Parts: sequence; C-alpha cells; structure tokens
Amino acid sequence: MRITLAQVDSTLGDIDANVEHAAGIIARAVQHGSDLIVFPELHLSGYSVGEVEADLALHTGDKRLQWLAKQAEDAGVVLAFPEAGPGGMHTYNSAAYYQAGQLLHVHRKLYLPNYLSFEERKHFTPGQSMRAFDTSAGSRAAIMVCNDAWQPQLAFLATQDGAQILVMPVTSAQSAFPERYDSQGYWRGITRFYGRMFQLFVVFVNRVGIEGGLRFWGGSHVIDPWGNVVHEAPENEEHLLTVDIDLSDVRRRRRDIPLVKEARLGLVHREIRRLLDEGGDL
Repeated sequence: MRITLAQVDSTLGDIDANVEHAAGIIARAVQHGSDLIVFPELHLSGYSVGEVEADLALHTGDKRLQWLAKQAEDAGVVLAFPEAGPGGMHTYNSAAYYQAGQLLHVHRKLYLPNYLSFEERKHFTPGQSMRAFDTSAGSRAAIMVCNDAWQPQLAFLATQDGAQILVMPVTSAQSAFPERYDSQGYWRGITRFYGRMFQLFVVFVNRVGIEGGLRFWGGSHVIDPWGNVVHEAPENEEHLLTVDIDLSDVRRRRRDIPLVKEARLGLVHREIRRLLDEGGDL
C-alpha cells in the first residue's frame, strides 16, 4: 500500500485557497501512484477558527470536498475541516475519508483541548464514536485527530475493531514553555508506543507554518508494527512524503508476539461498568 503524507501549511479562514493548494498536492500524489493521501488536522480552514468571523464549517457533501475527492481518482484521501452538524447547533473538528470520490467514513474529534491557545472546546462539539473501517485498498483503518492520540483507550478500541493503520491528522505546535513540554519528543514517544503495543502502522501527519503565536513543526512520519520510525519528513517545511507499507507485516507481528489477541473485553467491560457506577465519568 502506498501512502502520501501531505505535510502542508494552511491559510487561516481561506477555504478556497486551501482547497486549491490541496488539489495540487493530490495531483502530485496521484502521479506517484498513492493509494491513500492524508492531510493534517483542519488543513482546509486553518486551526484558529475562533479568530475568524465567518462561519468556516462545511457539510461532508460540500461541492469543494467532493471535487477534491474526485481529484484523488481511485485513491483514498483524508480531508480535515470544521464539519457543520445537523440543525446548525454543532460544529465538529472532523477528518473525513473519501474513497474513489465517495464519502466512506467521518471521524469527529473526541477529546478537545481547552487550555492556553487551544480553545477547541469553545468552538467544537466532541464526537461520540470510535470506529475502524474498511477501505477499498484492502486495509482496515481508524482515524485519531491530534489530541485523541493522547487517550490510549481509543487506540485500544480501534485495534480491537480490527485496525491495521492508525491515521493521525495533527496540528502540533511547539509551546512557549519547551523546558516542560517537548512537542516533537512527546509525539514520537506516543506514535512509537502505539506501533509497538498495538502492532500496527501509525501514519502521523502534522502541519507546518505559523499561525498567530503557534509554530507548527511538521515532522510527519510512519511507524511500523515493531514501533520503528521507518520514514520521516523534515521539520518546518512543506513536504510530500510517499511511503510504501506491507500490511502483511501487521498480521505477521501479531502472530509472532500476540499482544493484542486476548483483549479480555468482558473484563474491561465489567471494570468500566463498576467505575461508571461509582461515578467515575464526567
């Protein structure tokens, strides 16, 4: 399977410009024979949506999204944008998987940060489901948008739902206090942990560029089922990283060292029910 990681910049609030930029990236990826093209979180709107007066939310059937999906021809493409929910009440931070021009799956970000300059809970509604899905490329994938990856129970659920690939569209910026938080180091630790412990491929696609006080550092990469970084894009510049992966590596790794075969879902269910009964949820 051939995957293109589209490490790109975005123009805040200018959806049409970002669509045109994405179309050029998709055309190049199609020329390279990609089966899947992945863009970063909110690449079609820019990240700081609260600083834009206009409503940037799109429906999944928006003609611009459909046009981009068709530009990918038979390939899958992950497009990320503010999604307009039904009735005009909710907006979601969404990543949608289109395959051969058709909408196949939508992941609505489940865990929204709400600290410092990351005020997503103010502007978005959290999603309500975590699902893996089949692609026409013969893989089973799941999407985790940025802060979702800081909740390992989601990767556990995706793995037990059959995921062979975790797709992570991200907008990670280095904070103003690097002595307490090394963004690059944290992310590489997270993605390597998932690859190793859940024995699958991790496709981490981060944005680049500067938006207000945020500097997005890039460093997009692919982790294999052994937890190794097998391909990595440079930091702080736009880059298309095209990677070939062998999905049979997932089955081979899971047979050699069966870490994920015995999930004990009944045990997990009983203990979660106990914690809920004891008031352990928000």
